[in-house]
Amino acid sequence: MTEFSMALNEDQQTLQKWVHGFAEDVVRPAAEEWDEREEFPYPIVEQAKEIGLYGWEFMAEAMFNDPTGLSLPLAIEELFWGDAGIGMAIMGSGLAAAGIASSGTSEQMMEWVPQCYSNEKGELALGAFAASEPDAGSDVGGYRTSAVHDAKSDEWVLNGTKAWITNGGIADIHVVVAVVDAELGSKGHASFIVPAGTKGLSQGQKYKKHGIRASHTAEVVLDDVRVPGRMLLGGKEKLDERLARVRRGEKGNAQAAMQTFEATRPAVGAQALGVARAAYEYSLGYAQERVAFGRPIIMNQSIAFMLADMATEIDASRLLIHRAAWLGKNGKFQNAEGSMAKLKAARTATWVTERAIQILGGYGYTREYPVERWHRDAKIHDIFEGTEQIQQLVISRAISGLRIE
Repeated sequence: MTEFSMALNEDQQTLQKWVHGFAEDVVRPAAEEWDEREEFPYPIVEQAKEIGLYGWEFMAEAMFNDPTGLSLPLAIEELFWGDAGIGMAIMGSGLAAAGIASSGTSEQMMEWVPQCYSNEKGELALGAFAASEPDAGSDVGGYRTSAVHDAKSDEWVLNGTKAWITNGGIADIHVVVAVVDAELGSKGHASFIVPAGTKGLSQGQKYKKHGIRASHTAEVVLDDVRVPGRMLLGGKEKLDERLARVRRGEKGNAQAAMQTFEATRPAVGAQALGVARAAYEYSLGYAQERVAFGRPIIMNQSIAFMLADMATEIDASRLLIHRAAWLGKNGKFQNAEGSMAKLKAARTATWVTERAIQILGGYGYTREYPVERWHRDAKIHDIFEGTEQIQQLVISRAISGLRIE
């Protein structure tokens, strides 16, 4: 097992500079336009694909070939420093890939994960992880989308509506969490692959969001959607064994949505960190140049102390994120560390971006300056993939010895 260290090796430094260059040269200049358009930024994602930043090969290299676990959060921080909406458009397919990797067999992973990024013609493809529902987000036990097995045809029939889905309805691969045994609550869930064009799959309403507007978020409607038995992640034999254990009162596997979110929380923390750092760096530069009462406003203790607190909170968040990423990679993740990282980074991003607006004053409140966009983008990290309160619940259960599954 590799030892934990904050020192970045040469490969990690090269990765960091490479992604930062793309974020600085391509992402940030396009951020305002795509925020205003509120459309998926296909041209930017295409450019990311061309250089190898968007694709399964990059994700595999970052996730599996770095024993420290730090490559992915490093890349995400830099990308979201460029822009959170475009960053989510580029990284959003990773949640579907994580859902397949966490629940599927090695064969399913090899078949379907690459298709979350590229089709058989080598063209851009998207993945979507469909878990939340209109009446059930944090309450994973409240899911109502059903999956019924048709033994005659060995098909699963899916019915229901998913809500708040990144790439929902426009994705080439949807990973859908559905209820296979309602009596078992959240332990009666399973995940299914639903390719684009499957009869009965459609996009519902597209949400007009407060922030990350370049990321497509919509409902996914499943109306008698039929998928072959092999689309059940993990396979039916494994599912039946797990459900039998749960019915006997034995410890079963963590349910499908929580398994995926548990694995991605350090990455979500890194997203928030990138937004916070962008706002901090911008407001620091502004405070150094803005003159009021005959001197730069950074000479005022009230401004300098705000910036000092911002820098401290950002560094504290990064430490938690890197620790969680390392623990997860080295098999030491106990659930609370990932939740701590996400909780801290999300709070930091919301607070830092709000302080950035304060430092810029009236200018910060206008759309001429990017800090108001970063403030809008930051808030979602308090909400998606487990709200602030859910992270507190997970942490409190973990420190009291009660593991949430």
